[in-house]
Amino acid sequence: TGAISSLQRQLEIQESQLRRTRSEMEMLQKKLRERENQLQAMTTKFSSLREERKHEDMVAMAEEEKWSLQQLVTEQESKLAEQDKLLSELQGRVSQLQAEVLSGRHRIQKQQRAQEEIQNQAEMLQHRELQTRVALERLTSRFERFRSKIIQVTFSAAGVRPPQAELTDEEVLEAMQVRGSLQLSFQQPITNRQES
Repeated sequence: TGAISSLQRQLEIQESQLRRTRSEMEMLQKKLRERENQLQAMTTKFSSLREERKHEDMVAMAEEEKWSLQQLVTEQESKLAEQDKLLSELQGRVSQLQAEVLSGRHRIQKQQRAQEEIQNQAEMLQHRELQTRVALERLTSRFERFRSKIIQVTFSAAGVRPPQAELTDEEVLEAMQVRGSLQLSFQQPITNRQES
């Protein structure tokens, strides 16, 4: 944007110089026409005079001034053409920078949309994580209650000593297997007696 503003200022300066040069050129062309008219009038006037030499000298001076003015007009036209070219280049540069700015804005908007989408996905993942944590806590609580009940049932039998320290899951499973084996061995003779 700063580069565009700078180029636009340069553009305004060049346009001002261009207008000034055109104005000067118009003034010079006007002077040239006036000199040509004066020369024509002088030529007409001196044609009727007898002093041929004086007339020739003045005509030569007028021709020289006319040539000098024509040279000046040519130079001004050349400067005008250069300024026109520079003005065209500056306008092209301004257009290019404006297109780059527009493209940059599009990229920024695209990045902002992508960032918003990522933010939404992150929020959704955080919500899912929270739901998963809540569900995990519930499952952990249920598992602990279930484990506690298993320990109570396993160690409530007569003659079984309650654990002195906190049991691991493997120790609980082993105690359940021992309890199951004992119950099975107690039920076997009863079943045999009933059958006999």
